[in-house]
This record gives sequence, C-alpha cells and structure tokens, in this order.
Amino acid sequence: MITTVGLLILGSVALALWAFAALRHFLKKIFIEKRQITAWVCLGFVVLLQIWFVTIFHPAVGFDVGAIHQGLIDPDQAELRAYFSIYPNNLWLLLVQNFLAERSGTTAWLFFDYVTLFLVDLSMVFNLFTVKVLAPRQVPTAVYCHALWLGCFPWIVVPYSDTWVLPLVSGYLLTYVIWRHSQLPNLVKIIAAGCSGILVVNAYFLKPSALIPVVAILIGELVQLARRFSTKSDQSLLGQKFWSHCLIILALWSGFAGSYFTIQRTLQQQTYLTLQPGREMTAWNYFSMGLSGVGGYNGQDVLALNRLPSKKARTAYSQKLIRQRLKKHGFIGYLRFLFNKQRANTADGTFAWVKEGHFFAEEGVPEQKGAIGQLRNLFYLNGRYLGDFRFWAQLIWISGLTVIFLGWRRRDLITQILRLTFIGGCLFLLIFEGGRSRYLIQFLPIFLLLIPLLGPTALAQWQRLFSWQKIDFSEPTPLVISPKKESTQPAGTMMEK
Repeated sequence: MITTVGLLILGSVALALWAFAALRHFLKKIFIEKRQITAWVCLGFVVLLQIWFVTIFHPAVGFDVGAIHQGLIDPDQAELRAYFSIYPNNLWLLLVQNFLAERSGTTAWLFFDYVTLFLVDLSMVFNLFTVKVLAPRQVPTAVYCHALWLGCFPWIVVPYSDTWVLPLVSGYLLTYVIWRHSQLPNLVKIIAAGCSGILVVNAYFLKPSALIPVVAILIGELVQLARRFSTKSDQSLLGQKFWSHCLIILALWSGFAGSYFTIQRTLQQQTYLTLQPGREMTAWNYFSMGLSGVGGYNGQDVLALNRLPSKKARTAYSQKLIRQRLKKHGFIGYLRFLFNKQRANTADGTFAWVKEGHFFAEEGVPEQKGAIGQLRNLFYLNGRYLGDFRFWAQLIWISGLTVIFLGWRRRDLITQILRLTFIGGCLFLLIFEGGRSRYLIQFLPIFLLLIPLLGPTALAQWQRLFSWQKIDFSEPTPLVISPKKESTQPAGTMMEK
C-alpha cells in the first residue's frame, strides 16, 4: 500500500504538472528559482529525520559489526582473537571504537550509531564543499541529491567500516580538489595536501579498497602531466610554479608517511587484543573466494583455509581453487559468471540491506505497535514494509545512475577521474570477494559528486533525446504570465506539440 499510494501521488503530480501551467510556474519558483533556500530547508528536515530515526531505532547488529562490538565488551574471547587474526583489517576500526568507548564511558549501540550518523553527514559536508570548489552553481542540486540519499540510507545504524570510511574518502577528494583545482592561496593548498596524506592513510587502514580513488587520481594526473609537457607554454607555466608544486608534494608525502608509520606502530604495539601471526587472509584467498557461487563470501572456503597451518599453505590452496574454478567455468562460462557477479555487485539500490547473515541480532516477525514497530517492519528482514523500502531505494538508485549515464558528454579531468574510480571499483569487486552491493557504499562519494556535476549535461541530453521544452536551471527567471491569445493553429497541432 505504501508503494501504491506513493506511485499514485507521483502520477497525480506529473499529470497536474502537465495540465496546469500555474502549478508548473509555482513549483519552478519554489524548487528552482528559490533553490538556494529550498534545498537547505529540505536537507535540514532530513537531518532532523535522521536524528529521530537513530534515537528510536538502534538495534544490535550481527555479522562483522557484531564481532567488533563484542570486542569492545569482552576482547579476551578466543573466538574474537581468531576472528581478528583472520581479518586484521578490522583491527584499526576496533581500536578507534575502543578509544571512543573509553572517552565516552559507554559501548551502547545508540552511541556508536550517533557517531556513524555524524560521520556519514560529515562525508556529505565534504562532498558539498567539493562541489562548491568545482561548480558553485551546482551546490543546490548537490544539496537536493544528498537530502534524497540521506533520506533513504538506513546504514547510519550500522557502525562498520563501510560507513566510517565515507568521510575519509570524501575528505581526501575535497583536499585533492583544493590543492589541485582551486584558486586558493598556496598556504591553504599546502595544508590541504598534508591533510590528504593523513586521510588517505587512515582510509587504507580502515578499508584498503578505499584507495581505488587514489589510484584513479594518479592515473588521471599522469595523463594530464604527459599532455602538459607536450606544449612549451605549459612547460614554462610549470617552471613558474615549481617551488609551490614542490611544497605541496612535500606536504602530501609528509602527511602520508607520518600517518602511516604512526598507525603501523600503534597496531604493532597494541596490547588490547592478542593476535595469532600468519593467520590473516591474503589476496589469493579473496581471489579464490570471488570465483565461487555468486562471487561473495564462502564459509566453506574460510573453514578449509583455517585448517591449514601456514600462510604459504593457504596461498597454495587458494591458487589450486582458482585454477579449478576457472577451468570449471570455461571461457564463455567465466564471462557469464562475471556478468552475473557485476549485476549482483551493483544492482541493489539498498546496498544489500539485511542480506548479510544474521544482519540483526534480533530476528523474527516484528510487532506493529508504535513508531519503533513500524520502523522494524520497514527495515527488518521479515518486516511487512521491507519491499516498499527496497522499491523506493531502487528507484532513487536507478535515477542517479541514469543521470550519470546521460552526462557522458562531459569529459573534464575530475569527471573522468570519478568515472575511472567507478570502473576500478567494479573491477576490484569482480576480481575479489563481492557478490552484493554493500561494497559500493565506500564509493558513494563518487556517485554523489558525479550526479550534480553531470546534472546540466544530463538534462541537456535528455531534452535533446525527447525534444521537450527546455528549462533553464542555471539562473532564476521571473514569473511572467502571458495573456491568452486566440490560437490560429489547425486542430490537432497543439496536442501534437
């Protein structure tokens, strides 16, 4: 019923917009001409909705998130030591959460959900500043996009690396744009470069695959540098800015090296949790796992690997599995497998919500009493309204991807880097463990930057394809109602138009 009513409302609004010019002018004035105010009002309402949502809906979460939370309560459990020995990439997240727990004096889910909410919204702030630097006139559009995204993003109640890495990715994208593509003073650029190094290293220790945008930036900059050295004028320009470039690079590497060695030393010297050396999963293990089933987590592989005594034995076992699985697929079968895996990696607009094993510690059919009961029915696996949430999240996801697709004509350096990041992320998930769209959460800043940056180009392409009346979203236009004139066109012409 929720979906039906929503679609009826959308259909009624679309029909009214088509039929009544006065309504079109009114909505254009509110949401386009006054967008500098309306967009921020919408975003403020969504932030208040987020706070209310987390306050009354903060369930205990299972899978890896539950293991990390349990590590805050009882780190001496043998199962936890085994878990973090196998997945040491989650150790830095555990230490950060333990630091916050000691300072706050609580390990409650509500507290860490509030932290997650803050970090997700901080990522949004960084994204908006990035758009402000690159395309100031598109900031209201970016605000609308982020308000729509945050309004259907329940992952703020899952304190895991997927969400906690978001401000780090958005942060180093912002600092990169500042020191590379802004007209700010050199001192600001140098400080931004140092912050870039710090944010990149923290993102790496929190979620290593979050460095894919860094690889895309390096590729884009190398291509741009090769083009610049092909002309003498650009060579002289680089010579004039030589010392400022050197200081920026020095600050970048200082932040990178200082953060890396500090975090590495902290992990090696930590005594909070005792790990078993040589038990960690390797790239070969994730590669072989990514070839099984739909390319996602394989519990049988993990159990078999844990029985082997050394990293060398586990690597040899995974290489053997890789050969066997590739041979079993065959060439055509492997291409079909990659197609299905790519679909599983990217097709879900909820980002695999409640699709992990034991997603919530509390399972079963939720009651329908009160606001908490209604939210549980909307977001729990056996909830009555889960299908409605999935439908609207999918509709928003498809709409965003459509905008990105239609904006293909814009090909400046930044948009090409963002596109290359998306391609690199897809390739990474095709090669290693994937099989569900949760792994795309770390790349959400890429999508949320591409949509407003490509918005004008996508709109122009849409109008070109369908030859509809062009609407100028760039500058406010006064509301003018022309007097009616007698139509001299033959019957049927207006309808055809």
